[in-house]
Amino acid sequence: MASKALDLKGLVCPLPVLRANKAMKALAPGDVLEIEVTDPAAPADFRAYCKTAGHELLETREEADVFAIVLRKRS
Repeated sequence: MASKALDLKGLVCPLPVLRANKAMKALAPGDVLEIEVTDPAAPADFRAYCKTAGHELLETREEADVFAIVLRKRS
């Protein structure tokens, strides 16, 4: 279960990652953020973001041109 959810559909790089980063700062370590985004580059962008920031990419799935990306804030 996500601690917070963001609807970032319609936004393109770099806005989804920037908005998610801002939301992650407000979460406690171990909290989960679920993001919905339509930018086809988002899965790769969030993989790179997690690698750089140290967060865990829990899941990426696509349904009807919407990507659901689930991140866990680093401890």
